[in-house]
Amino acid sequence: MTAWHNSPLLSVPVHAPGPEAPWSQVAAGMTRRGNACVHTTWNEWPAEPGSPAVLRGLLGRDWARYRDTADATARHRFVASRLAIRYTAAAALGCGPAELDLSYKPGGRPYLRGFDQIDLSLTHTDDLIAVGISRNGRIGVDTEPADRRLSFELLQDQVCTPAERAELAALGERGRSAGMLRLWTLKEAYTKALGLGLRMGFAEFGFATATSGETGLLTPDGSPATHGEWAFATFPVAGRYLLSVACHDAGLGTSRDSAVATMLDEGFVGMVSSLLGPA
Repeated sequence: MTAWHNSPLLSVPVHAPGPEAPWSQVAAGMTRRGNACVHTTWNEWPAEPGSPAVLRGLLGRDWARYRDTADATARHRFVASRLAIRYTAAAALGCGPAELDLSYKPGGRPYLRGFDQIDLSLTHTDDLIAVGISRNGRIGVDTEPADRRLSFELLQDQVCTPAERAELAALGERGRSAGMLRLWTLKEAYTKALGLGLRMGFAEFGFATATSGETGLLTPDGSPATHGEWAFATFPVAGRYLLSVACHDAGLGTSRDSAVATMLDEGFVGMVSSLLGPA
């Protein structure tokens, strides 16, 4: 498989085969780079982890949706994706998964109530689930089967900038197909990080092809569009998928401590303290 030139600012994705995954690797990624990414498959997670009371505690506000999902397979997939988010965030923040209040923005993007500096992104395709987390700024993840074929002839005007079209057109059919898929996942990850998704035209911004050794964001004519505040990478995962990550450094701080006591929003702590009253 093609060796891409990935940003050293991004952590290598961690395979998380269920609750007993190597979560210390997620914590290490957050400590070293301020971000982490996890990939898993829904059938690697138990369909009903623990008693109903334990599961309800783990799912929190997602319990009602789980309870009302009649199809067993859909219910299992839903549990796996939500637990993957919770366990990933818990490893990054040094707490238990049931201690986190997972909620959703109007477009469905997950977030942790009380942790304003933490950003989350969730993606899935076929049986693969991937979760990205960052303390530095916005993060977006996207995945596709590595053997998916995107037609360059049909999609070049909608997906590629003029510079990308010229570079891909010079490649052979196999390289062109792989390049198109890499660009697609990178652009999905970037627009997800921005919170725009497909509402942002993919031909309005670009990336260098794998042969150039660059990973930065480019203008349609191929010139640099940023000054290092964005980091991008594409990884082969699970043997048959591509996973692309886009992460922004918003300059929110240099602390390497991602523990709950450090990351929890002070306003949220103050509100809780006032509700609890004097000890």
